[in-house]
Amino acid sequence: MTAAAVTLCFLLRDGENGSEVLLGLKQTGFGKGKIVGIGGHVEPGESHAQAVVREVLEETGVVLRQEDLRDAGSVHFVFPSRPEWDMETSLFTARTWEGEPEPSDEILPGWFRVDTLPVDRMWQDADHWLPVVLEGRKVNVVVTMATDNESVASSRSLLGQAGRPLDSETADGGAGTKVPAPPSGVPRQR
Repeated sequence: MTAAAVTLCFLLRDGENGSEVLLGLKQTGFGKGKIVGIGGHVEPGESHAQAVVREVLEETGVVLRQEDLRDAGSVHFVFPSRPEWDMETSLFTARTWEGEPEPSDEILPGWFRVDTLPVDRMWQDADHWLPVVLEGRKVNVVVTMATDNESVASSRSLLGQAGRPLDSETADGGAGTKVPAPPSGVPRQR
């Protein structure tokens, strides 16, 4: 079974108290009830950039142009207990767009400070790679989920020394570095 092609875009702006990112409370489907990035599946015939522009418009009413997207890398999600959930996710950031985010049937968008992400309300993998992306760096990470399909069993950077530090919990982030997930309920140190 091949992983589904998915895209996410993180709109960034300067807020009164620092940088902010647009995330959304998922209202339907996969991830319902979690705060997530804005995006979705790549449709047949679409490029990843075309898909993320379409998804951001559908979910928030915000108009993006492909030329305003910055490639932020990728995350491959592996769900050993549910391989049909595996995803190859292309990541983008943008600082230029038209319109203000509006709620949709799928997403209730909201701005969050980059330095205080709501990781306790997000998929547990977010803390492994999202801070790096929001700092303007590129990631190429494989996240393997535990059998509960919620917690992270491992997170591994596929970037070499040029991309370091990448893993959110290691100083060197070298190629193939395995990052064990902390025990459930233990807060992550930054």
